[in-house]
Amino acid sequence: MSATPDNMRWTRVIEPQRGLLSVPLGEIWQYRDLLLLLVRRDFVALYKQTILGPIWFVIQPVLMMIVFTIVFGNIANISTDGMPHAVFYLAGITMWTFFAEAFTKTSETFITNAAIFGKVYFPRVIVPLSVVLSGLLKFAVQFTILLCFVAYFVATTEIVRPNWAVLLLPLLLLMMGVLGLSLGMIISAMTTKYRDLRFLMQFGVQLLMYATPIIYPVSSLPDAYRPFILANPITPIVETFRFAFIGRGDFDPMHLAYSGGVIVTLLIIATVIFNQIEKNFMDTV
Repeated sequence: MSATPDNMRWTRVIEPQRGLLSVPLGEIWQYRDLLLLLVRRDFVALYKQTILGPIWFVIQPVLMMIVFTIVFGNIANISTDGMPHAVFYLAGITMWTFFAEAFTKTSETFITNAAIFGKVYFPRVIVPLSVVLSGLLKFAVQFTILLCFVAYFVATTEIVRPNWAVLLLPLLLLMMGVLGLSLGMIISAMTTKYRDLRFLMQFGVQLLMYATPIIYPVSSLPDAYRPFILANPITPIVETFRFAFIGRGDFDPMHLAYSGGVIVTLLIIATVIFNQIEKNFMDTV
């Protein structure tokens, strides 16, 4: 067999099979420009043709905070551990929004990008990664709002007091982002065959919010229900975030380690399922 001429050699070989736990880190780095382009698209295009534009990033959490304060704080009179309603709810909303958007948008990876996936090759995992990274930009905007409220209450009261746990913020964001990414990848792979999961997921996210201490602190729960809420891996992350920035929350390193274990397990499962479905999803999507 004659050797292949230099000008006939392929620049890239796309293999049909890949290990179930394989993560194409080299390809992700090589396609980093595409990743950044998708992040920009998700962040900019969302409110491109709206009147208020990016101001919606500010309006949404503030409106939710006001509604939660009126409904759950004043009417239902649910405890906030002695914290001002505004900063208590805003802290929970900020972390929850980051997770919820990462989860819901990642779960639509195969369905919404089927046309692109069928025409050009690139590491498919770049799409869910771009969703999480664009969510970080939105989180930064909403987190800035939270810091303004925290600074106000620190200056005017002696109740809100941030502490050393603020150093855990990168870890908390990593855990929350990977959790949303993992759950979203699992659902996105399954929805290629079972489209009903898209509707079930939307309902499930709403229920999950009430199973997470967003509108109430863990300390206010009856002993009979507390283990169920603590079994939710999001609970320790939200409670640690509140403990760090407003000085009140159920911070326990063991609970945080439990969340980490669950998240790593889900990430492994998500990688296996995503790689398996990626091979032939165009036949079913």
